[in-house]
Amino acid sequence: MNKIFKLIFVLCCFCGIAQAQPQRPKLVVGIVIDQMRWDYLYRYYARYGEGGFKRMLGEGFSVENCKIPYIPSVTAIGHSSIWTGSVPSIHGIAGNNFVKDGKVVNCTADETVNPVGSDSKAGKMSPRNLWVTTIGDELRLATNNRSKVIGVALKDRASILPAGHHANGAYWFDDKSGKFITSTFYMDKLPEWVNKFNKQKLPNKYLSKKWETLYPIDSYKESTNDDNNYENGIAEGEKAVLPLDLPALYKKHGYKILRNTPFGCNLTFDIAKAAIEGENLGRNTDTDLLTISCSSTDYIGHQVGVNAIETEDCYLRLDKALADFFAYLDQTIGKGNYLTFLTADHGGVNNATFLQDQRIPAGIWNKKGLVEELNQILKAKFNTDKDLVKTIMNYQVFFNTDIIEELGLDYAAIKQAVVDRLKKDKDVHYAFDMEKTSTESIPAELKFRAINGYNRERSGSVQIVLKPAHYEYGNGKGTSHGAWNPYDIHIPCLFMGWGIQHGESAQPHYMTDIAATVCAMLHIQAPNGCIGTPIF
Repeated sequence: MNKIFKLIFVLCCFCGIAQAQPQRPKLVVGIVIDQMRWDYLYRYYARYGEGGFKRMLGEGFSVENCKIPYIPSVTAIGHSSIWTGSVPSIHGIAGNNFVKDGKVVNCTADETVNPVGSDSKAGKMSPRNLWVTTIGDELRLATNNRSKVIGVALKDRASILPAGHHANGAYWFDDKSGKFITSTFYMDKLPEWVNKFNKQKLPNKYLSKKWETLYPIDSYKESTNDDNNYENGIAEGEKAVLPLDLPALYKKHGYKILRNTPFGCNLTFDIAKAAIEGENLGRNTDTDLLTISCSSTDYIGHQVGVNAIETEDCYLRLDKALADFFAYLDQTIGKGNYLTFLTADHGGVNNATFLQDQRIPAGIWNKKGLVEELNQILKAKFNTDKDLVKTIMNYQVFFNTDIIEELGLDYAAIKQAVVDRLKKDKDVHYAFDMEKTSTESIPAELKFRAINGYNRERSGSVQIVLKPAHYEYGNGKGTSHGAWNPYDIHIPCLFMGWGIQHGESAQPHYMTDIAATVCAMLHIQAPNGCIGTPIF
């Protein structure tokens, strides 16, 4: 009898332990659509199918008022902030490029690593410039490394920064070889499943036929006429008018032309599926994580802008790709067994000439010659022959602080002289010394974003804020982003699947709340720089 009681006692203890284990999905999939404005959810809604964006809106939860809490609103910062729940001031990624140790560097460039899968310099990348952990890093730590974390994207930064430091792998597209590659930061050789994927030569398949519109071109009512003066060519010297002869463009421009087509998104979902199969994601003992970024939407947006038929067709095709991917997850992982979210790293402004034609104030800021002009002003004012301004990027002025210190010049006075000149520019709304932001006479929302975006070691010391619908961008065709305005900071934020009930909220939330929400649902520690709040 005692043996029976002991057995019952042991079983009860085991059940108690089992019940104490946190409930988690088998797989978390985070999808970031590069340059997707929030309003694209509804602008093309009537043409979307039932299995993509409409499914997320119909089955999932939509945070309708999700915004970016910093400036500049660019790709590297967006991806970093989504997956860390942090901002540039804390996580260290101050732009796609920024100044580090006195030099302008790419956000993921790392000369200490070597390419894996290619001999291209595109493989000399790592997440070492990111100062904080990601969702994936924390998930791996929480499960004693049993969870797997994989990142995929065409852009290196869109794969590396979301996946984080402790990922099992991050893979990005190499224009030179037409293959997905990685670096020795992660591994010494590509896994067999990546080699097998590359051997299929899917980029060649996608570039073997013309890019035709999904539907008759005259039915694209949400876009301007295809042949107009608002668009750059789909590539340099190539007019952006559909149909596009992709085989001919491939012969002329190589694999990089794939980035400027919707089929770059298809290829990204192809390798996402291969990663699930190759790494057995969602079928291990602990929750796995897959980060996906669709980069072609950004390449296309920059070239042709918000109102182009190419942009509309890209999102209609992306919707189909999403539907196919969700159906794949239903079949392989099981509906209700995976948690997915979809968001964007930033939006994009309407083309300035297009807005002007609608009688809406807009303009292109031309900074050509401005660095030289500022240096001439400072040389005369401070009696030196040295250049005191290094560069202007990310709407910030960077100074040669080592020279200023060596000469014993008044840095505050130098910055003020630059601010005074910038305020005379007709396109500039505000200009201010970043160290004086809290006392500037500017709106609180803008001040809040400037402070969050300022990294003392990597940002410029003077912030430039242009007037609404004004931006810096080459010849003024296509579009760009980087500002605080709604067109750049209002992003989609959708959750669907495990643990998600259908609904929507118009309450204000920030991009940084996504990481906090996912980590709360997984019952793991938030990333170590996270300032977000769960969205529940």
